[in-house]
Amino acid sequence: MPVINALSDREHPCQILADLQTIQERKGRFEGLKAVFVGDGNNVAQSLMLGGALLGMSVTVACPPGYEPLAEITADAAAQGKATGAAITVTSDLTSACRGADVLYTDVWASMGMEAEASKRKNDFEGYQVNTATLGAAKPDAIILHCLPAHYGEEIDYATSRTPNSAIFDQAENRLHAQKALMLHLMGV
Repeated sequence: MPVINALSDREHPCQILADLQTIQERKGRFEGLKAVFVGDGNNVAQSLMLGGALLGMSVTVACPPGYEPLAEITADAAAQGKATGAAITVTSDLTSACRGADVLYTDVWASMGMEAEASKRKNDFEGYQVNTATLGAAKPDAIILHCLPAHYGEEIDYATSRTPNSAIFDQAENRLHAQKALMLHLMGV
């Protein structure tokens, strides 16, 4: 019997299905694209690396030191990426990471269950934000993703989240469609 991982501390594959659907809708392909995840190397970042690697989309995680994705997931994604032409990288240099990006993606700095760390994380993640500067370093037609809810002024500023580059609300809608498709696939329909 199939078990669907809707969300775990390690991975968030159901979210990434919706994210990949949104990228496909906006960009029409995965191969040759560069996605940059800004912030915590969390379950969303880890699933984005794995999904991107499978589809030939390069993924860079730009995070402060000490908040990198798990080494084994990074290694697995990098190995898969070699087969598909996707580069998987982790860096603390936000500006260089965002240069030429097709996709800028961020998530809250303190995920569910990390509320006690929120103050420390707010300090540690200062500067790791999707904003006009990071968007300016990306390609002019780069899309912005956020799995919501957002903490405006922290991981993303409000104005940037409302630019024509934003695909945040299409992404949110696609969660419904992606999960329906997943359930139909697992039922053999």
